[in-house]
Amino acid sequence: MFWHRSVVAARAALCVFALLLGGARAEARRSAPPDLSQYGAGTIVISNSERALYLVKGWGGGVLRYRVAVGKPGKQWLGTARIRGKYVRPAWSPPADVKRDKPFLPDVIAGGSPKNPMGPRALLLDRDQYAIHGTNRPRSIGTYASYGCIRMRNEDILELYGHVSVGTRVVVVP
Repeated sequence: MFWHRSVVAARAALCVFALLLGGARAEARRSAPPDLSQYGAGTIVISNSERALYLVKGWGGGVLRYRVAVGKPGKQWLGTARIRGKYVRPAWSPPADVKRDKPFLPDVIAGGSPKNPMGPRALLLDRDQYAIHGTNRPRSIGTYASYGCIRMRNEDILELYGHVSVGTRVVVVP
């Protein structure tokens, strides 16, 4: 009899946990994106506070939404940029502020290396040394983690890479 009550109690607890988890996921899916109506089709809008990247597809095309990692406090930026280059398996050279904080880093990490923080694709922006890129730290997605770059899951940057071109407008909002 005791065993039966324990099993029933465990099942009830799992059901409650599943409902709470399912509700949280549903709520996250329902969260309203920022007003994207002011942006033209093809524009990338990045919300630092939501840690989300939106690709505006235009009339009838909807919006693609991706979870991203954004700049740490003090490293975030706002404004407009354009994609100035698209790179497959990019090599990475740490910018001066990263190198200053982490002097042990090599001057260049080859593309495709598991130590390369850029992942399989990078969209280089025409603003400072920022890029939208994949990551070798997937657990950082959804956090404030970078020096200003926008990190995406590797499968997400592969998808986004195919949807955008050089010259695509990128707008970063609070």
